[in-house]
Amino acid sequence: MHPERPVMSQPPERPHRNFYGRRRGKHLRDSQEAYLQEDLDALSPGPVGWEANPERHPLDLGALFGGREVWLEVGFGGGEHMVHQAGLNPQAGIIGCEPYINGVAMLLGKIRRAGVDNLRVHPGDARDMFDVLPEASISKAFLLYPDPWPKKRHHRRRFVTPEHLEPLARVLKPGAEFRVATDIPDYVRQTLEEVPRAGFDWLAEGPRDWREPWGDWISTRYEQKALREGRVPHYLTFRRQG
Repeated sequence: MHPERPVMSQPPERPHRNFYGRRRGKHLRDSQEAYLQEDLDALSPGPVGWEANPERHPLDLGALFGGREVWLEVGFGGGEHMVHQAGLNPQAGIIGCEPYINGVAMLLGKIRRAGVDNLRVHPGDARDMFDVLPEASISKAFLLYPDPWPKKRHHRRRFVTPEHLEPLARVLKPGAEFRVATDIPDYVRQTLEEVPRAGFDWLAEGPRDWREPWGDWISTRYEQKALREGRVPHYLTFRRQG
């Protein structure tokens, strides 16, 4: 009799994911191009994309940050908040996801100037990052001024939909904090509807809890623009159930 051949497992099938945001804006300065060429690879959290990791092997976060707790920022814009938090919290490692390469270049310049070493950068879709984060591995997550997609027919593109919130809930530890900041009233409404459905508790006890920023907050360029244009920021804090 011939020995049975081992069953070869098939790699996961890559899901179809539409991407609607911008990946690149106006011309980058020479210094920003240099940041991307010289710094980005060294700040990689590991193989995240499907081309680099078709088997979707989980990232080794313990090795990545030396056993520190891990935080996640989804859509870090120009990186002001990420660098600020990294400086305040050396006990944590922070991974940021941002597909807009101009914002990535801005962040890299801020990292150089601040000299922080507890940040890692994924210049792509957060959904790919969710694929490779171990379950219950993230202690805190931030969603700060996400793309509002104001037209009603585009609301399904917002982050606060099951496509994003369910995998986010999977990678957050029970009791992990999830912060959302937005200046769009309808985004507040959708957040307060969808995030609890995904397994989170809203922690507000009174109006001050969503009208006043967190004690460790730094106002971003986007927030300053919103304030100048008369829009009111909302600061929503949730806790992962479990």
